[in-house]
Amino acid sequence: MPYLDSIRVFVRTVELGSITAGGRDLRLTPAVASNRIRDLENRLGIRLFNRTTRKIAPTEAGRLYYDHAKEIIEALDRAEAAVANYSQHPRGAIKVLSPLGLARRVVAPLVPEFNDLYPDLAIQLRLSDRKVDIFDERVDVAIVLGTPEDSSLKARKIMDCPRVLCAAPVYLDHFGTPQRPEELTEQNHRCLLLRFPGTQEYFWTLETENGPTRFNVRGPYDADEGDVLTEWALAGRGIVNKPWFEVASHIQSGALVPILTETPPPPSSLACLYPHRRLLDPKIRLFVDFMTKKCKARVEGMMRGLPRSPV
Repeated sequence: MPYLDSIRVFVRTVELGSITAGGRDLRLTPAVASNRIRDLENRLGIRLFNRTTRKIAPTEAGRLYYDHAKEIIEALDRAEAAVANYSQHPRGAIKVLSPLGLARRVVAPLVPEFNDLYPDLAIQLRLSDRKVDIFDERVDVAIVLGTPEDSSLKARKIMDCPRVLCAAPVYLDHFGTPQRPEELTEQNHRCLLLRFPGTQEYFWTLETENGPTRFNVRGPYDADEGDVLTEWALAGRGIVNKPWFEVASHIQSGALVPILTETPPPPSSLACLYPHRRLLDPKIRLFVDFMTKKCKARVEGMMRGLPRSPV
């Protein structure tokens, strides 16, 4: 900001009585400081200083300009101090969006911990498995599973979350345990799918010896909420495709049994999404940094010790 820089040089020159001293105070050479004064005079179209070989003094217009310019500089200094204090002691609200299963098990339990560290920040957590327009909903941060399609969003990757196919023992006793991915379709297994406008879960991708392969699985019913699918699976109504951490406790208890563990679904990327901005709001940066570290530790802790767990 050359104009503001020139004003700063002018103010310090008036206060210190020389261009050399004013420039030195701002860590500028005498030549640069002199050029800043000249640029300011040219911009205003008026002489600000009377110059002699021995001294420099403000003109009447210069004294008038100094009174107002000093107020501007002092106001800018106060503004910068306020922002610096805000960065260290942020205030305000952060609107956060996350899918239900992820939010309930990982994100929501961490919100009070974050608030303990930053009590002047209010977290507005919204849970939804549906696709939401972050800009239209004025969301500050979305913590999601999967790769974002919107290139206008910045993604801070947290980790890759392994996924698992699983079903209740009662389902496997009745319908059999598939030994090959192809049996999901060949034997018409009941696959529980997450579907709503904007989703593409009309097939499952599994890691086979030929690489990632799509299987057009089917089931008698679907839902637009992931936890409903888990409840159906627990009731013996079908096979579910889930991140390990979402069903970790059920696998630990034996209520759900992993299947096709040699050909699992590809992992889902867990990430924080937020709008691209040249200068990120300090409170958003604090929240993203906190969640990046804590979410990873929480997910890994939930899966640790599970039979055949990938962690």
